[in-house]
Amino acid sequence: MKDAVFLRACRREPTPYTPVWLMRQAGRYMPEYRALRERVPFLTLCKSPELAAQVTVEAVERLGVDAAIIFADILLLLEPMGVGLEFSASDGPVIRRPLRSGADVDRLQENHPAETVPFVFEAVRRARASLASHIPLIGFSGAPFTLASYLIEGGSSRHYLATKRFMYTDPGAWHALMDRLVRVIVPYVNGQIAAGAQAVQLFDSWVGCLSPADYRTFLLPHMKTLFRAIAPGTPVIHFGTETAGLLECMAEAGGDVIGVDWRIDLDAAWQRVGFDRAVQGNLDPAVLFAPRAELRRQVARVLAAAAGRPGHIFNLGHGILPHTPVENVVALVEMVHEMSAQGATHQAAARDAPREEGS
Repeated sequence: MKDAVFLRACRREPTPYTPVWLMRQAGRYMPEYRALRERVPFLTLCKSPELAAQVTVEAVERLGVDAAIIFADILLLLEPMGVGLEFSASDGPVIRRPLRSGADVDRLQENHPAETVPFVFEAVRRARASLASHIPLIGFSGAPFTLASYLIEGGSSRHYLATKRFMYTDPGAWHALMDRLVRVIVPYVNGQIAAGAQAVQLFDSWVGCLSPADYRTFLLPHMKTLFRAIAPGTPVIHFGTETAGLLECMAEAGGDVIGVDWRIDLDAAWQRVGFDRAVQGNLDPAVLFAPRAELRRQVARVLAAAAGRPGHIFNLGHGILPHTPVENVVALVEMVHEMSAQGATHQAAARDAPREEGS
């Protein structure tokens, strides 16, 4: 397993081609998933280890990607805290009892994930047992800022006003909330690793709303604590969206791989986080609706930005969108493998070519 192409890229080792996996690669764009969801509500699916593992493995087999990611949801950790998590067909996830004060933070229930979400660990074990031996399994968690924003906003938000007001008005309560979330995330992530995950990703999907100064003041110390506590030797992907202004902060916080969305060129992002890190990204998910010729051009552009440097994992800048044609996703994976393998062959030939005297 340690020689799996995805894990080698996480360690910035040379690979015969660029590995690719896709966020939300198991999701509602797939007919098989939609058929299952007609029978099984979302939370029930997440809490059924057998079905969650099945969805995880089916996506890998259908798409031909180089890594699996366990089927779950970043908000599963929040439900046992007593905040009233619900998933609405029209509004998405809803927190019925959002946080409004330090007293609300004190009332959060804090228990070990082995007691509150054991089904996630069992899903990891089952998926690992069903996957091909050369396919790594990625576990994941929401990152503290994004989880806190859900807890405070009560659901999705455009401007995160309630979150920022809480953060600015009562920094003591904010830091207490961050501490509490880190204490829950660490055993959750490490439990997935112990159950069979070969890598983990921290999703900070909403952190891009912060300024660099606020990131350093209100988040950076907690992120450093979190990364230090994750089981050593396991690659960690640090992912966020709209983070072009935060890349240096994210690199300072930690992570073996920094996820990059499509709002910045991959080569510029890699230079800013440092070539001592691997990077993941960064195709716009909307490109999967384009004609094949344009899809191929865009894949070539991302690969060219990586310049064959060891440590690039191809992914979208965020998850696969609903209604994305499955055949385009399969074509994307095939293009990445084919085009990057050709590039690796050409680079190897150039390195091995005899040099003329005096050159």
